[in-house]
Amino acid sequence: MTDTADWAETTEQRVLDEALRLAPRLGWNAGMARAAAVAAGLNAGEAQLLLPQGPRDLAALLSRRHDRVALASLGALDPASLKIRDKIRRGVVARLDAAADDAEALRRLAAFLAFPTNMPLALTLVWESADVLWRWAGDTATDENHYSKRAILSGILVSTLAVDMASGRESAFKHLDGRIDNVMAFEKWKAGIKPMNLAAEVAGALARMRYGRTR
Repeated sequence: MTDTADWAETTEQRVLDEALRLAPRLGWNAGMARAAAVAAGLNAGEAQLLLPQGPRDLAALLSRRHDRVALASLGALDPASLKIRDKIRRGVVARLDAAADDAEALRRLAAFLAFPTNMPLALTLVWESADVLWRWAGDTATDENHYSKRAILSGILVSTLAVDMASGRESAFKHLDGRIDNVMAFEKWKAGIKPMNLAAEVAGALARMRYGRTR
């Protein structure tokens, strides 16, 4: 059982590596997912078993890989010693750094996630990333603040990533600092933002990632 789980995890990551290599040329789509599986040495049956949703599964694997890399880079910090704005800033910057090497594949992924049928997946993944960063920061809220904090950080995270990919790191830092300033007041954190606002922000960020400048 453990061997099977290890094989699945190792093989998923190998297919993801191939997807990152192929996506800039092929796009993020079912054809790319099939080509990545073949390049990783899988037959059609193995690919279907391991990644039944093809490009959607690969999107989730990439986002979660970036989350893990961000957490690893944050491991040397003691979040309890930081002010809340510093926790959020460092967390977002770590997540930007984790994604930096995959910018061209992320542009193709942004185009894929921008399809209306894939928007729920985009929202789920950015929410997961926000949750990872809040948990690292020590957040233990279980009331409505749990959701409002993650909604707000989701918006900050996805919009800052879009600015980073479109305009570079200096512009991204200015954007990030401005967004944090706008929500530092407790009542604004508590109030949160409406789900539709978050959906619109994610959609806008995906468009910016897709059509932003090439590094």
